[in-house]
Parts: sequence; C-alpha cells; structure tokens
Amino acid sequence: MKNSLMLLLSIFFFSCQQKENHTTPVQSPDPILTKENKVEIKQKEENKQIGDTILMNFKNEKGLFIAEGSLDSIHSKVYLKFKNENLGELKGKIVPTTGKGNIRFNQIIFPDKSSDGPFGTDLNIDLKQKGNHIIVIGHSLMADEPYFGKFTVELENKTE
Repeated sequence: MKNSLMLLLSIFFFSCQQKENHTTPVQSPDPILTKENKVEIKQKEENKQIGDTILMNFKNEKGLFIAEGSLDSIHSKVYLKFKNENLGELKGKIVPTTGKGNIRFNQIIFPDKSSDGPFGTDLNIDLKQKGNHIIVIGHSLMADEPYFGKFTVELENKTE
C-alpha cells in the first residue's frame, strides 16, 4: 500500500512540474501587396462570365463596360446584369471572335420588369429608369445555325 501511495504521489508531483507551452497570438501588420495580390485584385475588377451570367460591375478607363462571354449548347443565352445610376442612352455592341455569327441582343429587362427587344448586334435604347437592368444575349431563332463560341460585349451609358 505504501509503495502504491508513493508511486501515485511521485506521478502527481512530476505531472505538476511539467511546463505548459503558452503561446500568445501575434498581431500581423497591414497586408503587404505582392504580385499575387495585385493579380488577384485585377482579376476581381474584370467583368467575367459565371455560368450563364455576366455581372457588369466595372468600367474601364473610357467608361465602358466590357466583358468576354461564350455561348455553347448548355448556355444558349447569356444574361448581362448591370446597375444603371444615370438616365440616358445605352449603346451596346456584340463582337463575335469569328467575325460574324448568329448572335444578337435578344431582350432588355427593365427594373419594373417590363422588357423590349429583339435587337441586332448593336443596341441603342433610352434608359428611363434607374436600377438593375438585365440584357439577354443569344441567337436568333429565325436564322439558321445558332452561334456557339466566344464573343465580346461593350456597353456604354451616355448621360443626358
């Protein structure tokens, strides 16, 4: 009994004398910009197609919304979404990478859910409402051979 009591006491004393590792969190300074961060910031400032939608959030230095998109058998329509802050004229242009193709502005949906269209590869329309607009790009059902491939779209909002 004495031996077991001595053994337990010695284990207790040795366990109490072990040093605990206490680490304090160190606050990091402000983030440092590296080439990777600059590339990441630049990529965030581009209008990119995700699925069948292109969010037009960023204008270039000329004040144009420019984005690249693609139509395929899965995504036969592409939806351009942009927020209009100013009343005025909206000009748009679709440029297929192959030069020509059966692609057009099919429809524009205004913030009050009314719509207008179809248009051609060029779009000129007066915007009389502020808010979120949706432009549908696709091929014409009246023409042969739907367009599948990449294209560039440009939008310019000229204020009155």
